[in-house]
Amino acid sequence: MDGTPTDCSWLAIHHVLRERRPSIMLAGINHGPNLADDVTYSGTVAAAMEASIFGVPAIAFSLAGRKVFDFGPAARFARSLVQAALARPLPKHLLLNVNVPPGVEPDGYVVTRLGKHSYGSSVVEKTDPRGRKYYWIGGNDYQHEDIPGSDCNVVLREHRVSVTPLMLDLTDDEMRNEVGRWTVEGFARREL
Repeated sequence: MDGTPTDCSWLAIHHVLRERRPSIMLAGINHGPNLADDVTYSGTVAAAMEASIFGVPAIAFSLAGRKVFDFGPAARFARSLVQAALARPLPKHLLLNVNVPPGVEPDGYVVTRLGKHSYGSSVVEKTDPRGRKYYWIGGNDYQHEDIPGSDCNVVLREHRVSVTPLMLDLTDDEMRNEVGRWTVEGFARREL
């Protein structure tokens, strides 16, 4: 079998469960963090996004560790959160990103916003055993900004679970207005 996490969501909703649409779609528990900007390239979050696009409420779960992978606390939190979610009517496009701190029993949870972080800008070039070059991007310079109430702060500093509600519409309305004032030579700007 070959496919992406989003393929799995699509297949589940439109084929495997087409006769009994799920009440909620869960992705994960991913082994590794999906904090801050990671949501833009996370397969776990993408699987939940795909479900949300099709009107199935979804939650992406990640254990935010890099070495210690005791999934017990994450599984217990996931179960409790899903029970709480299913006890109420859910909006069709609900999308939650959940990160559980590693190696500790979490000290509660916080509803957060996305933080900001960086992996650095280093690139390591190596050669594999077959003589092909490959690149390791980012290195080990992981740093996050100190933003109170962010997923990074809550998980990495406070050792609590972060629950971050996400939106699918990435449109920057302020920039839409700005770009609308540009003159693009040879092309007329049309109104919708």
